[in-house]
Amino acid sequence: MSKVAVETQSTTLSASYKTSKPLGNRIGYGILYFVLGVIAIIQVYPLIWLFLFSLKTNQEVFGMSPFALPQDPQWGNYTKAWTAGHIDVYFFNSVLYTVAAVVLTVILASFVTFAITRMYWKWSGLVLGLFMAGYMIPLHSTLIPLFNFFKTANLIDNPLSVILSYVAFNLPITIMILTGFYKTIPREIEEAAVVDGCSIHRIFFQITLPMTVPVLSTTVIINMIYNWNEFVFVNTFLSSDKWKTITVGVNNFVGQYLTDWGAIGATLMISIIPVLIAYFVLSDRIVEGIAAGSVKG
Repeated sequence: MSKVAVETQSTTLSASYKTSKPLGNRIGYGILYFVLGVIAIIQVYPLIWLFLFSLKTNQEVFGMSPFALPQDPQWGNYTKAWTAGHIDVYFFNSVLYTVAAVVLTVILASFVTFAITRMYWKWSGLVLGLFMAGYMIPLHSTLIPLFNFFKTANLIDNPLSVILSYVAFNLPITIMILTGFYKTIPREIEEAAVVDGCSIHRIFFQITLPMTVPVLSTTVIINMIYNWNEFVFVNTFLSSDKWKTITVGVNNFVGQYLTDWGAIGATLMISIIPVLIAYFVLSDRIVEGIAAGSVKG
């Protein structure tokens, strides 16, 4: 076979390979997008179903298919939940407790993580181990000791009891996430700051803390979801309606002889909205924080 024929055949094979490869890629991407689309529908549908459920009457809830659309949308369920069910008060309390606990947890966890990973002292490993041991303590096993403690401290039916409990139980997971990120920060940055005359406080607040914004966003959303949806502590430590949160307030529509399911659906829908907004706002930062903490250097 001549050299020209070999080159021609090689060119033909190369051209056919280039032509077939994009087709295979398109099929592969098509299958991938189809699977992701199905997963997205499965994930989003419960929210759509809950929204439609919140617009139904009790007769529609029990007399029609669970997947049926509301015949006469009851937008008044949201008004009833917000005013008659005192959800406005519970919503404000949920926001207050969540924001206060998240801010305290992130600040304290940042202090602890900086001291453990960036400073040299003898018991740093032991202190980290104690915090990680706290992550293994079951929540429900602490209810009676915490109740007795808060009763002695005169903090029963006081928002501080709930906020302090949130901070205590969220510190271990927050420190664990921050520790992985802090260990990837080059020490040369801090050494250069020391040479320039920075104190330890300026290094933390002006250099290290701003560098951890992506991973802090991850911890914020994790803490927020836990605090916002928490039920046990609020139901145990708070008895006055003026201090309860939206997760406990759902019980207001459960009566001895009649339960207003439409209002319950509206309350649940209202409680989901802040979490969705926070996730959409911080979603890019969350991905950044996870990616930044997954590699070294």
